[in-house]
Amino acid sequence: MKVVIPAKIPDAGIKLLRDEGFEVVIPENPPQSKEELKKLIKDADAVIPLLSMKFDREIIESAPQLKIIANYAVGYDNIDLEAAKERKIVVTNTPDVLTDATADLTWALMFAVARRIVEADRFVREGKFKGWGPFLFLGQDFVGRTLGIVGFGRIGQAVAKRAKGFDMKVLYYSRTRKPEKEKELGAEFSGLDELLKESDYVTLHTPLTRETYHMIGERELKMMKSNAIIVNVARGPVVDEKALIKALKEGWIWGAGLDVYEREPEVPDELKKLDNVVLLPHIGSATYWTRNKMSEIAAEAVIKYLKYGEKPWNTVLWVD
Repeated sequence: MKVVIPAKIPDAGIKLLRDEGFEVVIPENPPQSKEELKKLIKDADAVIPLLSMKFDREIIESAPQLKIIANYAVGYDNIDLEAAKERKIVVTNTPDVLTDATADLTWALMFAVARRIVEADRFVREGKFKGWGPFLFLGQDFVGRTLGIVGFGRIGQAVAKRAKGFDMKVLYYSRTRKPEKEKELGAEFSGLDELLKESDYVTLHTPLTRETYHMIGERELKMMKSNAIIVNVARGPVVDEKALIKALKEGWIWGAGLDVYEREPEVPDELKKLDNVVLLPHIGSATYWTRNKMSEIAAEAVIKYLKYGEKPWNTVLWVD
């Protein structure tokens, strides 16, 4: 059976597939158009795509032999689940494994913005540092401040766990209340408006859905404190980017840390010109261990379903 991996992923999963006897096809260059992708997967039994590759109805229907899409990501908003369901195609993702790496990066962004790390680094490199000064790159504190977490799944909970070391008050907003986690992590359930008004730091960890699209817009940003910092490591369109740029320019909030963008990989020039925002190229899960493990998990899902006819533990869409 043929497994197509449209863009190179770490070798760990590729080796698993080949050891199990699968034909693995990886193009020298990733497909740059729909037509190229359709041609690549036309006789595939399985595909392991990246999050950046859109598997809409047209793409899915172009592969008549396709039986499983093992997404190389925890998110799966790049896949038309309805079209996959109609074609009886199983869909899996790579959950859990990237929790710690993404939570760590959330904190890295908070620190980078709050303590103006990027600005200060550039200042030194440009030869402007002439000695210590009492007002040089003043930033924001963490200890005793309030952290608001929007989306309280695995990553949101991991971010809350790390807040304990800074004696922070933790508020969280989620579709469902999680009393057992409140006790374990010292977090308080909150409405979104209340969280935005009270928090010094707001971090976003929600999937992209119709309900979360532009969840944070002009109204919400104006609710936040003028010294507040917002960090988005979820999905770009959760935040109205135009409203965020306005908020950063006009001082509604103090700063922002972004790992994702509304029209990724496009990053507005207006954002690039601002000193009170730190911009990263979607590297939430970018550690050697995490990316290798994601590769293994995707491959194991393909093997379990295609070779043994069993349901993978990480199934997003299952068809009987």
